[in-house]
Amino acid sequence: MGGRTTRQRRAVTRALAGCQDFVSAQELYALLVAGDHAIGLTTVYRALRELEADGGVDVVRDETGGRLYRLRPADGHRHYLMCRDCGRSRPVDSEVVEKWADRIAAATGFTAVQHTVELTGVCADCLPRTGGGRPSGDGEGGEEQPCHWDRGPGLRDPVRSCAS
Repeated sequence: MGGRTTRQRRAVTRALAGCQDFVSAQELYALLVAGDHAIGLTTVYRALRELEADGGVDVVRDETGGRLYRLRPADGHRHYLMCRDCGRSRPVDSEVVEKWADRIAAATGFTAVQHTVELTGVCADCLPRTGGGRPSGDGEGGEEQPCHWDRGPGLRDPVRSCAS
């Protein structure tokens, strides 16, 4: 990774590693402050910009156009299907998209081509259920779900909750 690896950047990276789903810079900042890290919101934004430039995070946009971040897996860039209701994300096979982007670049003579593919839907846990409510459990295969969306009482929009 380029740039200096500062104490703050390491803290941002560790906090991202503790979140399974995408989080905003503000959510990440709140998580860090709650964990007694002395860090400013501007520093969190700067660290995220550096991580993005270095290929260390995947970035998607939420429904309002805000940027959400997730630590990029060691095997590289991925595309995700995100639930519009709870925010849960799942990586999807996107080999066809990558090959298509490579073909377009070769055919046009462009280099350093970048692309964005955003897929959203409603996950099975968020579909209305007959007999009341969402299924119990902690996610797929007993995995801990450290980041999830909750609807608070009287809230129209979901609120992100991250535990580390």
